[in-house]
This record gives sequence, structure tokens and C-alpha cells, in this order.
Amino acid sequence: MENLEFGVCRLSVVPVRGEASDRAEQVTQLLFGDHYELLEWHKERKWCRIRIQYDQYEGWIDAKQHHAINEEYFHYLDRAEFKITTDLTSSMLYNKSPLLILMGSMIPISSSELFKMEEQFAFNGEAKNLGQKREYDYLKNIAIKYLNAPYLWGGKSPFGIDCSGFVQMVFKICGYKLLRDSSQQVTQGRSVASLAEAHAGDLAFFKNAAGKINHVGILLNENKIIHASGRVRIDALTEEGIFAADTKSITHTLSEVRRVFAE
Repeated sequence: MENLEFGVCRLSVVPVRGEASDRAEQVTQLLFGDHYELLEWHKERKWCRIRIQYDQYEGWIDAKQHHAINEEYFHYLDRAEFKITTDLTSSMLYNKSPLLILMGSMIPISSSELFKMEEQFAFNGEAKNLGQKREYDYLKNIAIKYLNAPYLWGGKSPFGIDCSGFVQMVFKICGYKLLRDSSQQVTQGRSVASLAEAHAGDLAFFKNAAGKINHVGILLNENKIIHASGRVRIDALTEEGIFAADTKSITHTLSEVRRVFAE
């Protein structure tokens, strides 16, 4: 039987690529505290293919950025009620060395006793319990913190983020688990019959010319939407789609609205 290997991100952000190459497409990112399972090694163990535990997304990371943990600690990370950071950036001491971490990072500090923790952490920024569900007003405040973050394919940080990464991270901070891509997120929650029946906090999904879902954003009050397109921005939402004031045109065609918040 193959020995399973596991890891946890101990850097501020790590690119996860579609292939085992620095030149390959970035498909997503690891933030500090994300844990994962190793699926295979490649190129003399210079790259490893991983499956991120939070959303089961797969890709390749540079082996130099892999931090190994044992299976027992991996499963402990699943059970523990850790905290997630809510400041754009925070500083912490990790093994007595300063490290800058980004909003949405997992801090291995909980109300329970630490589990054979050989690493040393010191953190005093703003954070909340990951599992604590928060409602629309809190969600809006978190989403606004990402405003003007540049668009970055595969990004999940305030310094580069894509549309589905933005939605996933905002909802994660608010205690709701979403999948990684817009084409996956559209399968979650429940469908809202029409835009007229939509609530602030609902997700709006958009389609390309072939009818495939390729964009997502979060509804705000007064028919506004916050989404990542070029940058995280707020635009008007109509029955047709997103109306951008700067170009005075429909930039994305509305497909459907879905509700993730429990009612």
C-alpha cells in the first residue's frame, strides 16, 4: 500500500499550477494554513501534485514550498476550530521569524489545546473562528476590503484574485464553504427564480457565448454587484447582465442567481 504524504502551507501564498513547471498556468493558490494531500512526485521530487483539503482542488506546487506534516496532524487540522484572518495583511512570528500573511489565512490557534505543536506561532491581528457563520452585513464588509484588488487568474489574495477565488474567499471568511471555480459554485445553494426575487448576498452567475458559466459575483443592495473583472469592482446588475458605467455596456451575460445563505 502506498504511503500517504501530507502538507500544510507555511508561506504567505504559494502558486498551484496546472503542470509541473514554473511556466505553467496558475490554477489556484495556497494561503498560509491551507493543508493538502500529496498525490504524486515528479521530476526527481522537484514538484509535487497536491489535493487541497478545503475544496479538493488539484495542482502542482514546487517541492521547495512543500511543508510536510504527518497524517495524524493532517486529520487534526480537519477537526480543529481554527481562526481565519480578516485583515488585508497581518504579521506574525512563525518559529521566531517574522512572516506577513494575507486575509483568509488559517491560524493554527484554537480554543482547544494545541496538538503536539512543534511549531511556534505568535499572532495578534484580527481573526474570527472559521466555522462561525456570519450574515450579509459582515459579508459585505469583507467583500469591500478586496475592492480594487487586481484580477489574477488563479489568485486568492487581496494582491491578485480571480472572480471565483474572490467569491470563495469572502464566503469562507463568513463561514460558508464554496468550491473553487464558478462552474462548480453554480451547483451549490439553491436557485433563485428571478433577479427580482434575489437578495443581497446571493451569487450571480454569468455565461459565455457557448452558454457555459464563466463568471460569478456577489449581489449587493440596490441592484449592484461586486465582482473581479480587471479588478474587484462594483457595477450595476440588470436582467441582461453586468452594466459597466465606464464603458456603458453589458460586460457579462446573466445566467442565474443562487442563494448560499441558510434561511
